Amino acid sequence: MLKENNTNVKTEILAGITTFMTMAYILAVNPGMLSATGMDPGGVFTATTVSAIVATLIMALYAKYPFALASGMGLNAFFAFTIVLGPMGKSWQFALTAVLIEGLIFILLSVLKAREAIFDSIPLNLKHAVSVGIGLFIAFIGLSGAGIVRTGEGTIVALGELTSGPAAVAIIGIIITGYLLSRKVSGAILIGIIATTVIGIPMGVTVIPEGFSIVSLPPSVADVAFKFVGFEEIFSLEMLVVVFTFLFVDIFDTVGTLAGVSSKAGMLDENGRLPRVGKALMADAVGTIVGACLGTSTVTTYVESAAGVAEGGRTGLTSLATAGMFAIALFFAPLFTMIPAAATAPALVIVGLFMMTPITKINFIDFTEAIPAFLTIVMMPFAYSIADGIVFGMVSYVILKLLTGRTKEVSKVMWVLALLFVLKFTLI
Repeated sequence: MLKENNTNVKTEILAGITTFMTMAYILAVNPGMLSATGMDPGGVFTATTVSAIVATLIMALYAKYPFALASGMGLNAFFAFTIVLGPMGKSWQFALTAVLIEGLIFILLSVLKAREAIFDSIPLNLKHAVSVGIGLFIAFIGLSGAGIVRTGEGTIVALGELTSGPAAVAIIGIIITGYLLSRKVSGAILIGIIATTVIGIPMGVTVIPEGFSIVSLPPSVADVAFKFVGFEEIFSLEMLVVVFTFLFVDIFDTVGTLAGVSSKAGMLDENGRLPRVGKALMADAVGTIVGACLGTSTVTTYVESAAGVAEGGRTGLTSLATAGMFAIALFFAPLFTMIPAAATAPALVIVGLFMMTPITKINFIDFTEAIPAFLTIVMMPFAYSIADGIVFGMVSYVILKLLTGRTKEVSKVMWVLALLFVLKFTLI
């Protein structure tokens, strides 16, 4: 396999370590995000790490591709700030149950090879718009969490106290991370988080707990594992909307990432298809189920895998090395869980920036395409809900196509979804 792909063990291992460095920020960001819902941050850290190990190992040993997986950005924001802390006001147990259901559905869709068909039924402009909207939403969460912007009554959004400790630390972190990225430093986001955390110590933002130890056994997941709701909540329209949103975002996120990174690595066949794609999709489906059972949000393939591919990674040995690095990180929970929100804010802002890039691919000339895309983008941060942004985009798309006599451009899936969304907001 190594000779066939013109690579060697050293190159593959270094590529795997590079991939880990570029995505390890999730071990700091995810516990911070989900703990805002009341979940135990230590348990979330362990759940995030173990689910990443399991999913990435499946990618390495079953699919044999150099792609790594972990709890997805955007999906964790939807989990915390829409389902639990946002308009829906549900429990984190409800959100975890939705993640579990999504994972089970993904297993079924992967077996039936239906994920690509669903992905193809969603208009391309809306796919791009969802990525851009999530980017704005994530950045807004980071800025407000650090106090750079504030929310409240009267003026809903305003500039925060920039001279306060958290805001000042976050601004410094954004500058540091931006500089490292501009210098093309591997692991720039993770290094930025670490540097910002250290800077926060003398400023009173980073608090070192008593009896602090760098290395420890992994925190227990007892407080977050297998915490699911009953059937009365499972069989509800709200659960249907939540599960669909998880499915929608994860489908185009995973398929899009696989296509993009595979193209860069020259792994696509003459028809532009990725061999063994079903096995690759199975990795995040199983990872999502494991993550939900242990206590974390949806697991997905990381676009940061491109960093390892750029270093020469071409086989499952790369992702095997990445999984090994996650296993080592499992014993450094104290370092990751002490990182304050002000130090993870720069990562959220930068990841938000990365997710904005598809905006250049949106068709702003055709208003039946531009208006739904625009509504999708702006309604996510304005409504503080990824799901509501998707609803506004899909419903407006179907209505505009109907009014302009272009119904042939609307897939059957879009008709059904738009009808369900209209019924949700008008009758329920």
